[in-house]
Amino acid sequence: RSEIIPSSKQLKVLDLRLSDAGIYTCGYDSRTVSISLHVFKLTISLDGHFLQNEVPELTLMQNSSHPLPDLKITLFNSNNNTVRPKLLENKTHQKYILKLKQLEATDSGTWMCHVLSDSPLINQNISFDVKVLGFQNPDFERRYATVDSSVILSWHLNFQKIKWKEGFTGQLHWKQQESATAHELLDFNVTARGEQHKTKKTSHFRFEIPESKPESTIEVKLTRVHFNHSGQYQCQLAYNGRYVQSKIELMVMKVSANPAGPLPRGAEMTLICQVSSPLPPNAHLLWERVNGTQMDIKKSNQHEVKVEVNVSAAGLWNCHLIEDNDRKISLNYTVEEAPVWISYVVIGAVIGGSVLVFGLACLISSISWQRRRQRAKRMAQARQYLLENKTCQCQQ
Repeated sequence: RSEIIPSSKQLKVLDLRLSDAGIYTCGYDSRTVSISLHVFKLTISLDGHFLQNEVPELTLMQNSSHPLPDLKITLFNSNNNTVRPKLLENKTHQKYILKLKQLEATDSGTWMCHVLSDSPLINQNISFDVKVLGFQNPDFERRYATVDSSVILSWHLNFQKIKWKEGFTGQLHWKQQESATAHELLDFNVTARGEQHKTKKTSHFRFEIPESKPESTIEVKLTRVHFNHSGQYQCQLAYNGRYVQSKIELMVMKVSANPAGPLPRGAEMTLICQVSSPLPPNAHLLWERVNGTQMDIKKSNQHEVKVEVNVSAAGLWNCHLIEDNDRKISLNYTVEEAPVWISYVVIGAVIGGSVLVFGLACLISSISWQRRRQRAKRMAQARQYLLENKTCQCQQ
């Protein structure tokens, strides 16, 4: 594993190992020159191939013919920012085990290990590569949609950006709530050459897979959102039996009226604005009438899933979902005034019903009075009969 370069008489050692450390002496005639070779070996767990949120470990070993120095180690990530690892082991200064923090997808790149020592004087940089496979999305994201709208849910993978050369697989699942059964929407695999293959799975609701997107994007499109499309959409990557996932929670909003239809004169209806799951603490629902006053505003309480407002006049109402003073989505509901003839029909029905009730009450009262009169007449006749036919029997 070594050779001497004739032109310069230099010794070249190939595939350097820890055991190559020691004192090397060059002799020429009666003169000798000695050089001490200090060897470092840096290894990283999992061969430098990680999934997002995994925690790598670095092992730095040294060997020398002299007593081993206490090293000062500084790490720099791919953005040249200092990283402060946790030192797990340092026995006799021969082996240093460093535990890093959880990796993010943006940590991919060339890192630097800077080794310092005062005696002997050492100032050495050792570079190593880190590849972190994951999502350019956050681990959790909340999206909002209204009923009957369309929405696209996207997960952006970083395997092309970091030039990942290993094959991996993935799946997309949906479940309506945390404790519900998960349904597989699609699965996919990416080859070592970066080719992606998707397979749509059977689902109890319809969705599309847009085709005109980059290979590094996983997307599903709900062309017409239903209220029960809400829930958790989770994209999961799998590599060598390890997993990482990114979740999008879809919250759906709808509005309705009770009773539905036009509003007759003098009547009331209740407008209902509802979301599919409890809102976060920094969000709320708000009903407001267009061109209305402060009296025409109704706000939901914390964690409520719906807000109701009573309406007695026609007009346009908007329901907003507001998060941190930012309107995320809105739905409007137009309260229409019923035609006059419908109002008359309603009024007539009310009056007619009242008359009918009054008539029935009078009829029932009259029948009861007649029965009481007949009963009193029969009792009077019976008393008269007894008086006219009264007899006295004397004792003989």
